[in-house]
Amino acid sequence: MKGKPIPVVAIFDVGKTNKKLFLFNEQYQIVFERSARFLETTDEDGDSCENLESLRLSVFDSLHEVFRKGEFEIKAINFTSYGASFVYIDKDGRPLTPLYNYLKEYPKKLLESFYAQYGGKDKFSLETSSPSLGSLNSGLQIYRLLKLKSALFRDVKWALHLPQYLSYLISGQAYSDMTSIGCHTALWNFKQNNYHQWVLDTGIIQKMAPIVQGDQLFRATFPGSGYLVGSGLHDSSSALIPYLLNFHEPFVLISTGTWCISFNPFNDEPLTKDELNEDCLQYMTFTGKPVKASRLFAGYEHEEQVKRIANFFQVSTGKFKQIALQWNIIEKYQALDISNELSAFSSIDLSHFDDYTEAYHVFMMHLVKAQIKATSLVLQNKGVQRIFVDGGFSRNVIYMTLLAQAFPNSEVFGASMAQATALGAALVIHDHWNTQAMPNDIIELRYFRAKQQPYA
Repeated sequence: MKGKPIPVVAIFDVGKTNKKLFLFNEQYQIVFERSARFLETTDEDGDSCENLESLRLSVFDSLHEVFRKGEFEIKAINFTSYGASFVYIDKDGRPLTPLYNYLKEYPKKLLESFYAQYGGKDKFSLETSSPSLGSLNSGLQIYRLLKLKSALFRDVKWALHLPQYLSYLISGQAYSDMTSIGCHTALWNFKQNNYHQWVLDTGIIQKMAPIVQGDQLFRATFPGSGYLVGSGLHDSSSALIPYLLNFHEPFVLISTGTWCISFNPFNDEPLTKDELNEDCLQYMTFTGKPVKASRLFAGYEHEEQVKRIANFFQVSTGKFKQIALQWNIIEKYQALDISNELSAFSSIDLSHFDDYTEAYHVFMMHLVKAQIKATSLVLQNKGVQRIFVDGGFSRNVIYMTLLAQAFPNSEVFGASMAQATALGAALVIHDHWNTQAMPNDIIELRYFRAKQQPYA
């Protein structure tokens, strides 16, 4: 005899490469997972972009598979994805353009005339907490559509960030959410806590769906469906949610991957020009609170330098995963003036080093020095007692120990949890679908202790 179906929340986690569906039970264990990858397509200029139709079909196929199984009862559905891309839909909900890639080159003259109209690049970037990043400033993607394809722009009913478009597919309702609006989009004036003046001047405001709170849920459009639908979240902000819900004393989270982003949810000071020039920006929490953040391209640099060292010493890159921390190497080079510029190590002659282990240690000393500089930009003595590191570097003992050395007044933890981004999107709607208490043990912490004199 079949048992009672397990109550679950379904989370679609859409990355650039992998598109995943997770089902979490009430204890936040993953009880089902499905992964898909699609071939990219191209837009009208021949630039590569996401295959929107494949993505749409995948959402429905995945859900139908779960419904057919009958062993799970979906109580709610939420979405998280990269946010710097818009889907433009017409009055019938049909996409009018490809999902343009956020790395697509932005027309230089259009950008220059835009900045000139709004007080220059520096002033505008400060007001919107958005470093000038071309198409990565997703608001400027709509501006490009308005200026270069005005007839098509007129047919746009709603411009939806990707997480909200995914939600729209199921709920049939168009919404905007603060985590997507607040992430280097150039749409929001952080000082005035409202859309920037240019959004009103251009009429783009008419294409922006109503803003809702990230923890709100809506009914699905399908007749007879009992589940609720979340409005979707930007992935970086979603990964922060488990920490915001579990820890209430001031902390910084260093989320490591290709980019290492230091988030300080307890620093709401306005961005300064210097911080902006150092690649700082502001994100938004799901409640619409600014989060100061700094970015460092450290994961990418790590990959490049490991390849360079491996090539020079004729070893496989797999060897670097097993390198244990050797204090004698750290002490040998500690007196040297280690640069805090991330790219500095790339110009060092590798023949100075005895072997790949020594070269790797010195590279990590450079990388962590750059990380210290980036993280310090958002610390600002805000009484931060804990620094959490998640992602790839949280398992790198050399990185973690050197970081603990650098911040002797804070406790430094390597944090791990299964699928932090998807988990954030599930936890934020906990009260709407879960009958159990919010768990306080989902984040596994490993404490790293500083040794001897601080390294900085």
